[in-house]
Amino acid sequence: MAHVVASAIRKPVVSTTVEEELAGPPHLLKPLGQQERISSMDILRGFALMGILLMNINGFGLPIWTQFVPLGTLHPAFTGPHAHLNAWVWIVRWILGEGKMRALFSMLFGAGVVLLTSRAEERGEGERVADIFLRRNMWLIAIGLLHAYLIWFGDILVWYGMTALLFLYPCRKLKARTLLTAGTLVVLVSSLSPFSGGVALQDFGLSSKAAAAAATQQSGKALTAAQIGDQKAWEGRLAAWKPDAQAIESDLNLTRSGYVGAQMHHASDASTFQSVIYYTLGFGDVLGMMLIGMGLARNGFLSGRLPYKTYASVALAGFLISLPAAAMGAWKACESGFDLITSDKWLFLPYELVRVPGALATAALLLMLVKSGFWPSLMKRVAAVGQTALSNYIFTSILCQFVFVWGPYKLYERLEFYQLFYVVAAVWAVNLIWSSIWLRYFEFGPLEWVWRSLTYWKKQPMRLQSKVARGA
Repeated sequence: MAHVVASAIRKPVVSTTVEEELAGPPHLLKPLGQQERISSMDILRGFALMGILLMNINGFGLPIWTQFVPLGTLHPAFTGPHAHLNAWVWIVRWILGEGKMRALFSMLFGAGVVLLTSRAEERGEGERVADIFLRRNMWLIAIGLLHAYLIWFGDILVWYGMTALLFLYPCRKLKARTLLTAGTLVVLVSSLSPFSGGVALQDFGLSSKAAAAAATQQSGKALTAAQIGDQKAWEGRLAAWKPDAQAIESDLNLTRSGYVGAQMHHASDASTFQSVIYYTLGFGDVLGMMLIGMGLARNGFLSGRLPYKTYASVALAGFLISLPAAAMGAWKACESGFDLITSDKWLFLPYELVRVPGALATAALLLMLVKSGFWPSLMKRVAAVGQTALSNYIFTSILCQFVFVWGPYKLYERLEFYQLFYVVAAVWAVNLIWSSIWLRYFEFGPLEWVWRSLTYWKKQPMRLQSKVARGA
């Protein structure tokens, strides 16, 4: 896939107009006008942000262990009167969304970095952009930590800020082909991480050892300490995959115990997610896609400036790889009753190799729609969500936590799996409506304004009228 995109154009597209269009509101010198910010980049970002909720909704309405598959819930998803409906909803979500929305969002973050810094450096602000870049991402990490511990444990802003600080700035001037190649290599290495294929390989080995220990036990021979340990480890892994009623009840009681109790319950989850998981696998998950996004920004792919047939080729190639593989994996796992080894083999072993082509194909398809002028009123609203992405990301978490945990409804573990997506649709409607209304009066989303003001340590203009008054 990277070869298809890289070969589509031989020279990087260097254009201030394109860079402003792609970057959204730049964080250097002066902000662009609202009309200038409505772009393919904003549409892609808004779409990805809303799509991420399809995956994250499990983390809001169900226990943490249901991130990939809703097993071990108060209302079993795959038994009962709605089992088939829940199964089909899960299959469609896995095929179209799993990992792909996060990958697309990471690509857009990387694209924004390279375009914002190159634009500033072309204006002779090379030294200043490094300072701004540093402070901007340090504040992003701070916002992410507040989000993780005070609102929702599954924050990804810390991952983005850390990855940007550690890796992205030195890569900003690399050629498109180099960035695409590097990103692809990182993705390939990441495919063996515990987040995707690596967990499957570990489970295969542990399952074999436990089976060998069981065979030894059945033959009447005494087990060694190592064999006993293997059996216990495998039993623990199965228990984590499909928790029992006691684990479900404990999680339910703690999560429904009020704001303080719920946040304390998930504090260890937030800590693990933002430390161990990031350092062992998270940075590879986002870094590879960020580097690919930087390359796609340099070759003009994300601006929609390449020929229509290029996007059609990328969409076709990506979907031909991702859709059959994801569909087959989802069907096999579902057919097995989500047996752990079967799920490892069909869902997690090829995880990275399925999601990346799917993300590129999704981006290409969206850019084809943008180029064709499809449904401009909807695209404008999606672009507004993209322009206020940080605000919408945090606001979505607050809204979902209020619906499921904090508010009077306390719908946590009260809805069946398919019913969670009614909440998703409602949140999407709020995102689309409030973002469009807000940008009628303000240049930036509320948290974008806070982020910008903190970055410069100076209150930034926000209302549209303030720009008009200055004659900007």
